[in-house]
Amino acid sequence: MSDAPQFDQAFLEKFEQLLTWRRDVRHFRTDPIDPALLSRLISMACLAPSVGNAQPWRFVLVKDAGRRAVVRRSFERCNQDALSDFHGAQAALYARLKLSGLDDAPEQIALFCDHGTSAGHGLGRKTMAETLDYSVVAAIHNFWLAARIFGVGVGWVSIIDPAEVTACLQLPKDWQLIAYLCVGYPVEEHDQPELARLGWQQREAPENCVLLR
Repeated sequence: MSDAPQFDQAFLEKFEQLLTWRRDVRHFRTDPIDPALLSRLISMACLAPSVGNAQPWRFVLVKDAGRRAVVRRSFERCNQDALSDFHGAQAALYARLKLSGLDDAPEQIALFCDHGTSAGHGLGRKTMAETLDYSVVAAIHNFWLAARIFGVGVGWVSIIDPAEVTACLQLPKDWQLIAYLCVGYPVEEHDQPELARLGWQQREAPENCVLLR
């Protein structure tokens, strides 16, 4: 007799709601996150699949004010540079976007891939070495969904210089930055992405992403 759980229609509907209401949060309250909850979210993230069971994810909790300031300055420079890529109404809209939660989110987590890990013995990545990085992305998605269940928001800050952030954290040279996350309780919640609500980019229809060959 199998001990595997059965996922009924009610669970399916709840799961679809979870996917719908997961958001890339940019506006955070400053209320602290219970350390026990944060540990639980990380544990749930670590249930993600990984190539060769390598489990290469490394969670760096960035607490030091000085290091956070380095990340903030990196964002400011990169954000200003990104603004120059846009013109007219699009540039005006970009300038209005709050593209980070670095000022308010109580938790900041840098997610790294340990390229030097011996775990997994290299299985599955000889021809596609990038699957090690993709494994970390899977853990990030787990973390994002688990956080939403507990009403916690996650914002992925990609407008930063990876080398600068990695250097300020003083980590092993084999570790590669995959994501810098702001984590905290959101100011408000929506079932539509903020960039869609503000007119930056609408969701594509799923059928437009499928090809037959």
